[in-house]
Amino acid sequence: MNYTVITAAEKPEHKKTHDHITCEIWPEFILNDPISNANFKNIYKTFAEYQFSILMDDSIVGFANAIPFYWDEDLGNLPEEGWDWALLKGFEDNSNNKNPNVLCGLQIGIDKKHQGKGLSQLIVKEMKSIAIRKGFKYLVIPVRPNMKSKYPLIPIEDYIQWKDGNGLPFDPWLRVHVRQGAEIVKVCHKAMYIPGKIEDWEEWTGMKFMSSGDYVIDGALVPVKVDVENDIGEYVEPNVWVSYKLSE
Repeated sequence: MNYTVITAAEKPEHKKTHDHITCEIWPEFILNDPISNANFKNIYKTFAEYQFSILMDDSIVGFANAIPFYWDEDLGNLPEEGWDWALLKGFEDNSNNKNPNVLCGLQIGIDKKHQGKGLSQLIVKEMKSIAIRKGFKYLVIPVRPNMKSKYPLIPIEDYIQWKDGNGLPFDPWLRVHVRQGAEIVKVCHKAMYIPGKIEDWEEWTGMKFMSSGDYVIDGALVPVKVDVENDIGEYVEPNVWVSYKLSE
């Protein structure tokens, strides 16, 4: 497979294509995480060398986003807040001039026209390569187990134990990482927190929320808790921390 890797440090204009792919592949509610909306765009300036595109025939077919941070505890102590925490931690450590020792993957995006062609494994491989070249000890990722959205009522602790016929994780994204040598570390139950008014959730989902309760919605890994009386819907997404050991 012939491809080229180009970072945002080399081609900052690639961000526009990354944004377009992001909007196409994620449910609308995911695009309304307040922490992401306040901070994510800044990774292209502050951490440009860790944002990269995969090009084939001069077209961007996929990309990845990552952020470095410093971690001196056991990986089993990585926070419950997962994705949201990692994004804030990277900027905080950078502001405090902490020398990072871990690279954290935040997103892998593949153009819809090129999904199902094995690009996910290729992009993970390139993210690992960047982390190794930069001298990081670990690559960690709060993985969004994408098939979990089909089983929103199953506890994620049970779901990640499911195996396919080869003894690998049932979930396709977890399977990609395990095949690449990752270790599943733990669930992070509060990886993303997305609150919104009832009208926001109705716009994001195309549903009506007439009564308070837990609602199953397309693309959500767990139900959304709706409180009509207080005009709020809350989604707390669980992810799964995985880690790659890159050096001794």
